[in-house]
Amino acid sequence: MTRIITVANQKGGVGKTTSTVNIAAALAQSGHRVLVIDLDPQGNASTALGVDHHEGTEGIYEVLTSDATIADVVQPCPDVPGLWVVPATIDLAGAEIELVAQVAREYRLSRAIDSYRAGHEDQVDIVLLDCPPSLGLLTLNGLVAARELLLPIQCEYYALEGLSQLLRTVDMVRTHLNPGLQVGAILLTMYDGRTRLASQVADEVRTHFGAQVLDTVIPRSVRLSEAPSYGQTVITYDPASPGAIAYREAAAQLAGMGAVPAQSTDLSTDNI
Repeated sequence: MTRIITVANQKGGVGKTTSTVNIAAALAQSGHRVLVIDLDPQGNASTALGVDHHEGTEGIYEVLTSDATIADVVQPCPDVPGLWVVPATIDLAGAEIELVAQVAREYRLSRAIDSYRAGHEDQVDIVLLDCPPSLGLLTLNGLVAARELLLPIQCEYYALEGLSQLLRTVDMVRTHLNPGLQVGAILLTMYDGRTRLASQVADEVRTHFGAQVLDTVIPRSVRLSEAPSYGQTVITYDPASPGAIAYREAAAQLAGMGAVPAQSTDLSTDNI
């Protein structure tokens, strides 16, 4: 079956989009057929994957608010064979307001993906959904459409704040809208091994989530920041860089694991 993984964290700047695009590229390079759906109005995932998303380009906005299908708007990633992208344009910024009036607004994305999979089941192995840094209707659509949640957490003090709220939202989505949703994996990002704080945050997260935390941590890297300005992921921009190596390792581990039941959402920063 096609795996559908939502990458979400309502806190901005945690490496969510960076993780989405680089894991997608790494998975595609390892032979998986990957579809990335950009749900963030900023369109950063579309930029990093080198696809057109200027104003007027049809993308996920048209899929969510009109009769367009994913097949109508999907684009191939020019640098990575086996990777396709549904872009986000600035029009998506108004989608949450427009979706309020839609029937079954929480299921718009789920139904679009199901329709696409029905005609392309043998062409897509993994769908990655890059959500905006909020818990609005766009992220809710991503959580309802997915079976797994990939949660990037930066190795800094404030990273744990708000995490319990997100996991409570996941619990509510599971209870009322999508019983199959599980926390699939936790990815530690922006790790600076020179600081004691980074190690403490990593230990705290591993204590609470155990085996759900990927073994690989993503280091702070200038190359990771540079790559999107060239319309590339770090996987193609600098394959030998520490960031690229780490994301390939994380992607390999993610590919080998499935969703497991969520554990305690009672996270504390008292010891950090």
